[in-house]
Amino acid sequence: MRNSLFPPRAAAIAAALVCVAPWCACIHPAYADDNAAAEAQPSVAVQTVRVQRAAIAQPVRGFGIVAAGASSVTTINLPYVARIVQMRVQAGETVRRGTPLFVAQADPAAVLAAAQARSALTFAQGELARTRSLYDKGLATQSQLASASKAVDDAREALAAQNQTGIAGGNRTVTAPFDGVVLQLSAAQGDQLQAGAAILQLASGNGRDARANVMLGVEPADAAAIHPGDAVTLRGLSTALAKTAVEGRVVLVGAAIDPSSQLVSVGANVPLAQTPFIPGTRVAADIATRPGTHWIVPRAAVLKDGDNAYVFQITPQNRARRVAVTIAVENGERYGVDGPIDPVLGLVVSGNYELKDGMAARAGGDTPR
Repeated sequence: MRNSLFPPRAAAIAAALVCVAPWCACIHPAYADDNAAAEAQPSVAVQTVRVQRAAIAQPVRGFGIVAAGASSVTTINLPYVARIVQMRVQAGETVRRGTPLFVAQADPAAVLAAAQARSALTFAQGELARTRSLYDKGLATQSQLASASKAVDDAREALAAQNQTGIAGGNRTVTAPFDGVVLQLSAAQGDQLQAGAAILQLASGNGRDARANVMLGVEPADAAAIHPGDAVTLRGLSTALAKTAVEGRVVLVGAAIDPSSQLVSVGANVPLAQTPFIPGTRVAADIATRPGTHWIVPRAAVLKDGDNAYVFQITPQNRARRVAVTIAVENGERYGVDGPIDPVLGLVVSGNYELKDGMAARAGGDTPR
């Protein structure tokens, strides 16, 4: 018998391997293809942020000037002939309600007219009492009694008109009717003024005054979104005032386009007392329109597909989830959007252009909003 090169056990194992080898050779390529497909599946590196709902408004930019509106300026005068005895303020001075503005002395003729009105009433009342007594005794007629009564009424009205002017003997101190700024002096100490003549102009500077003390011009397309009560943030156009901000409210919105500027006028009431915004200061303002509570997301997070807007969030399984949203407000680099956003999931702000719904993603971690 011919001797074998392998022991019986080794020969059996070798024979088995020879049989299995072709089968392994057949299935190995398929197994390799599956691994390659798994490794080739796209995975996008993204950056995410946390998202939350909060109040946001869409700003409308306007430009204007402090105390430019006629409604914010009050002319101080006297309804009788008077002489300015002493001027207590100067142009540009800030005053509070009750601050003395000037001292005036009524013309002697005006004071005499007021005294005569008082005397006329006293005389008419005496005549009425005497006529009534005679009438009761049958010594005066009904017509005489009616005439005496009418004389009392006329004298009383004449005295009331004199009292409304505030005429009094001696000097009278006129005070500021509200907080504001002396815009212009039209009279000087010693001047003799006619009734109703302008003495000074006072520009409103008190936030409690409902009048507009800042007039702004806005584009006609933006005016429809502005309403009385909208918040206004005022800043100066000069370098020195660019970082100084004052808050106020819209009090009026124009209903026509100004022919010279082609803008719509918007009046705002801003408390400017004790601020560097003196009358005549040129300013810029951001008017907060369409205020509301929405999801606040960075502008970079929102993508558009035609007229439809959407964002991506990353699920716990590291998959991209496409969420349809509606843009309600645009505010600089932020959007206020509405939609089924999950506040627990990260919102993609970088790498979202490469994503598709359900695609694998590698989040680089949440960053602060």
